[in-house]
Amino acid sequence: MCIDRVIPINPLVLEPVDFSFAEGIEIPLFHCEISAGFPSPANDYLGEKIDLSTYLVQRPTTTYMLKVRGSSMVDADINEGDILVIDKSLKPIDGKPVIFFVDGEFTVKTFKRINGKAFLMPANPAYRPIELTEEMNLQVWGVVIWVIHKP
Repeated sequence: MCIDRVIPINPLVLEPVDFSFAEGIEIPLFHCEISAGFPSPANDYLGEKIDLSTYLVQRPTTTYMLKVRGSSMVDADINEGDILVIDKSLKPIDGKPVIFFVDGEFTVKTFKRINGKAFLMPANPAYRPIELTEEMNLQVWGVVIWVIHKP
């Protein structure tokens, strides 16, 4: 991938989401697997119940959620209205969605290194990458660990 110029864009706007781990919701987990290929007979045996907050969040003290506004990450299956579960204790990994605070605004982008330069990459060809420079005020606010799609 060759990037010949970078055009500044308005970052994706993110809204904080209030949530609590105090009251877990237990959902039944059936002891059968669902076929994603050819249909197979279901084993309708109810197994244990799982608490979604415990299942989705391993570090509650460093985890928070944000609601997505915008379309710069649609090809990464991060859509308008989705809820992102973010762990601020994790370090950015090349190719993973990360929450950044860039020059006073929040954005979710994929972190990528190209030829020794760092970029915030959108997942929509209508948007341009953001090249990170020393002049920018940049903070990492966590790594996206789950995407919850709106119904």
